[in-house]
Amino acid sequence: MTRSKRRIALTASAAAIALGVTACGGSSSTTGSGSPSKGGTLTILNDADYNHIDPQRTYTTEGSSMDYEIVRTLTAWDETGAQPKLVGDLATDTGTPSQGATVWTYHLRHGVKWQDGTEVTAQDVKYGVERAFSPDINGGPPYASQWLVGGASYKGPFKGQQLSSIRTPDKYTLVFHLNQPVADFNETTTMTGWSAVPKAHDTGSTYDTHVWSDGPYMIKSYSKGKELVLVRNKYWSRPTDPIREQNVNEIDAKFGQDQAAIDQQLKSDGGTAQTSITQTPIAGSDLTAIANDPSLKSRYYKIAAPGINYLAINTGRVKDIRVRQAIEDAIDKTTVRGAFGGSAYGDYATSMLAPGIDGHKNFNLYSSNPAGDITKAKALMKQAGDPKLTMSLAVENIPTHEHFGDAVKTALAKIGITVNISPLDKNNYFSIVDNVKNQYDLTWGDWIADWPNASTVLPTLFDGRQIKNLPQSNNDLSYLNDPKINAQIDKIGKMTDIKQRNAAYGDLDEQILKDAAVAPLMYMNFSDLGGSKVGGVIDDTIMAEPSLVHAYVKN
Repeated sequence: MTRSKRRIALTASAAAIALGVTACGGSSSTTGSGSPSKGGTLTILNDADYNHIDPQRTYTTEGSSMDYEIVRTLTAWDETGAQPKLVGDLATDTGTPSQGATVWTYHLRHGVKWQDGTEVTAQDVKYGVERAFSPDINGGPPYASQWLVGGASYKGPFKGQQLSSIRTPDKYTLVFHLNQPVADFNETTTMTGWSAVPKAHDTGSTYDTHVWSDGPYMIKSYSKGKELVLVRNKYWSRPTDPIREQNVNEIDAKFGQDQAAIDQQLKSDGGTAQTSITQTPIAGSDLTAIANDPSLKSRYYKIAAPGINYLAINTGRVKDIRVRQAIEDAIDKTTVRGAFGGSAYGDYATSMLAPGIDGHKNFNLYSSNPAGDITKAKALMKQAGDPKLTMSLAVENIPTHEHFGDAVKTALAKIGITVNISPLDKNNYFSIVDNVKNQYDLTWGDWIADWPNASTVLPTLFDGRQIKNLPQSNNDLSYLNDPKINAQIDKIGKMTDIKQRNAAYGDLDEQILKDAAVAPLMYMNFSDLGGSKVGGVIDDTIMAEPSLVHAYVKN
């Protein structure tokens, strides 16, 4: 996924993945002391609206984090302890694999209710997963279409067709039939795409503003781009939910302020700012000051996100590998990192798999100096015939990205490449760049593993077959479509030996960098700020977000 599509990873043993027990990794912490207060309104201040909260469409961390207040998933991460633990959510446990992990069976909890008091059934989950196959419901993760038998040709349930590889032998049982072994499938089902949707209340492409709740909160009103108001779902029951609490009366998400203004409002901690929090990262210009202010320590959330901030180089448009390699060497990561807030934002990156992700391999194929190697880059451009090139660069239309764009433009000008910066609407940035009709020479992106495994990074970002198969939600921003890379992705995906698979992913990462398809920039941290009267916030190290599932407002 990032921070508008993000992914994060922890380490997990083969036994943990196969059996669905605790995965090992980062820690989480609780802010505030004493028992949670009940009542009040928690305000969320975000610079932009969620890309989607339709559970089958959202593929951003902010949207997914908000969805966890509204919808339940088959499995989930319990982050109240020192290590994230995989547990059943809608399901009673983490699922049972059979037939070599090509079949997964889940049993639903009894008594989980929709916001109208009717019970959530296996058929509701089946329909929810199936609707993601419709061309009208685009933008979500690709795993269902990749792994479910018949998924490649299925077009969704809106014309009455069902996917036979999802079976519901009774109202509480789901059986998924996969086209290959997937040892960590029960971690896939922590994502919102594996949540239930009641067919009678599905409004198709407009479901974003009508999401039907089986979680602790339900939509009261939603004005896109302005405000989302959630209130208590009176039919939600704490005994059926191992993850969430229902402490505040209302959650009010407000959109549209400049992020720097939000940062300063929360820093001042006056009025409603005391009961507010932001889900979007602290603006680059404010990050160092806020991170180093001891008076803010108790309400400053710095969440390690083993994920990557990167520059995708369109291999279909920038075809000469020497030019792509020159770009790799010319980028000045010191000025790029400065645009995002300096060292507090993260360490310089040399690979697409961040430290902490199973499969990470230490290597650096390009400049050993983070400031770049212009001499080497110029030599590569000379080998390419010293072309005088003009390239488009897609960024979000926010100050941090504009500064980032300027840093790239300045660096590449030194090797004869003119960069035209294309600022795109932050609300719709990934919807735009993921659509194959909107191709740029260079595209900013960030990525965090969807669940603790390298399998949610490299296949999603570099499987070239999605360019054709998922033209409206293509995550391969480098447009790398190498048959050898694709074949290796398939081969690794079928490996059941976790150590062998991890080593193979590390080698694949290095091969992708040899192709100069992407320039890794930083391994990310994400920093957020809350008000002094916000309690119960925990570090969600899976989403790299401040988790609100236990949040409360102090009296």
